[in-house]
Amino acid sequence: MADIPSLPQRAFVVSAQRRDELASAFQSGAESYDKIRPSYPDAALDFTLQNHPVRAVDIGCGSGIFTEQLVGHGLDVTAVDPSEDMLSVLAKRLPEVATLCASGEATGLAENSFDLVTYAQAWHWVDHPKASAEAARLLRDHGWLTLLWNQLDVSIPWVHRLARIMHAGDVHRPELEPPLGPEFKKPEHGIWHWSMPLDFDEIVELTKSRSYYRKATATTQAKVEANLQWYWTEHLGHEPSEKVQVPYLTHAWRSRRRTRR
Repeated sequence: MADIPSLPQRAFVVSAQRRDELASAFQSGAESYDKIRPSYPDAALDFTLQNHPVRAVDIGCGSGIFTEQLVGHGLDVTAVDPSEDMLSVLAKRLPEVATLCASGEATGLAENSFDLVTYAQAWHWVDHPKASAEAARLLRDHGWLTLLWNQLDVSIPWVHRLARIMHAGDVHRPELEPPLGPEFKKPEHGIWHWSMPLDFDEIVELTKSRSYYRKATATTQAKVEANLQWYWTEHLGHEPSEKVQVPYLTHAWRSRRRTRR
């Protein structure tokens, strides 16, 4: 992906003010988000669970897409998110899961309580030094922090242009190592390619689930939708109801907590 100049050379670097402004877009609209956002491939779950954790905390859990996958693999999971709306959708899906409305920087959970901390599609929403310190506080010695992202595979030119029209802000250069605090060892990386069948209405819904669209004016939203319609139906030549395999990739980083002194 190094030949795609419009992707950031430094991933995850957003000012605190801008991060808070964009993150506020997810205080509502959780049900529509939940319907269109994809789950994570089995290989990414295997990567996350390689050390056979028993207790996990999924921070920035959103509507519970990844939380459900962790539960499905037998883990005792606590779900944390700053959006009550997102947690309400998660509670309908997973009524047995304990939830907590809190930030990743200060969960208030008991220290030394978990084998695994996960951030699926959420590490770019936190203050990294503070969130690293909090994850380390929550983990037992040698516990693991795993960060995951699903993103459009913009190494493919037509997908790259689609991502730009959608203003897909969570598309990073997957080879760039996410910032972690000194509490963690050098992270290991995994990457997996797959595709998601989408028609035009689903492309629009996916766009509407993104922070840029949610925070934009009605005029800007209409412009984005018009550009998508032109690109999808006229430039690419797809029928609106046609299911198209849209290339995705999942990349993940896992890091072991250093032993407490």
